[in-house]
Amino acid sequence: MSLTFSLAHLMGGVILLAAFSLLSQRRLAAMITLYQVQALVLSAAAFWQGYAQGEANLYLTGLITLIIKALILPLSLREIVLRFNLMRAVETAMPVAVSMVLGVALIGVAVLVVLPTTPGNISLTREDLAIALSVVLLGLLMMTTRRGALAQIIGFLSTENGLVLAAIGMPGMPFVAEFSVALLVLLAFLVVGVFLFRIREHFDSLDLSGLEQIERRGR
Repeated sequence: MSLTFSLAHLMGGVILLAAFSLLSQRRLAAMITLYQVQALVLSAAAFWQGYAQGEANLYLTGLITLIIKALILPLSLREIVLRFNLMRAVETAMPVAVSMVLGVALIGVAVLVVLPTTPGNISLTREDLAIALSVVLLGLLMMTTRRGALAQIIGFLSTENGLVLAAIGMPGMPFVAEFSVALLVLLAFLVVGVFLFRIREHFDSLDLSGLEQIERRGR
């Protein structure tokens, strides 16, 4: 049992560290790499939870995570970066240092919310939920502090990784729900990909601040 706890906490900690490190990055290439690392560790966490819980469905979850999130999506994101030549730094809505301080505060909020309200759950589930909620909040923070559309997509994908981390840590989570989430993410990514091409075609940029200026002028 100690090995189960140690490895689960280690992988959860790496996923959280990757989500927090995303806040410090302004280069899309580095963001994609961190997201891929996060997805790879999430896949390993799903395999390990499948072994620890004796759930074959979690092995399938790990396989789907590995194929879609750790391989297909990062390759697609890198293709978009190369095709649109998005090599410059992504603009931020606030200084990186401030966003990282807010990230630390959100991690504290997640711990204070989850641990005291789940005293009857086993320690592994409670701590996994606290880590998962932290990843979700950090992903949302990244979405709100980055102006580039592609950076916001990476924040969304990181948020979804936090939801999957919570799902695999809860015994009895139906596989159909996890499978549906994975397909939804892939479908949403395809739709957003088309949207990005349309933005670039009309505005020659993926910086959403330009769209905000157009909206203000329309008012």
